[in-house]
Amino acid sequence: MNNDPRVYFAAERTLLAWVRTGIAIMAMGFVISRFGLFLALQAFEMHLHATVSHPVSGMLGFAFAALGATLIAIAAVHHARYTATLGPAELPPAYPVRMATWLALLMAALGAVLAGYLLLSAGNPV
Repeated sequence: MNNDPRVYFAAERTLLAWVRTGIAIMAMGFVISRFGLFLALQAFEMHLHATVSHPVSGMLGFAFAALGATLIAIAAVHHARYTATLGPAELPPAYPVRMATWLALLMAALGAVLAGYLLLSAGNPV
């Protein structure tokens, strides 16, 4: 490999692109999950007194949030494995090379918490 720190920065940019994609997927899951709440409020405003439950939107939202969290976790592990193969000359001096990996794993953990919340609230959109 090259003795160039830009190799590491290219890998870090790739990781951050996957993190951004995972966050977008998790956000879409949250929006899909809360769509059931929107439908319930619409039914209430239209004076439909029947209980409206939309567990499909909750389960689909959970699936998207879990997918986003899993995507970020896989990207973080892949990034950590790749950067472990880089030599000292390819790592930037005085730069926290593990910080991006740890932040990505933190985002994956927060995504897992969001997925758990969406799973627990799937049957009750309110």
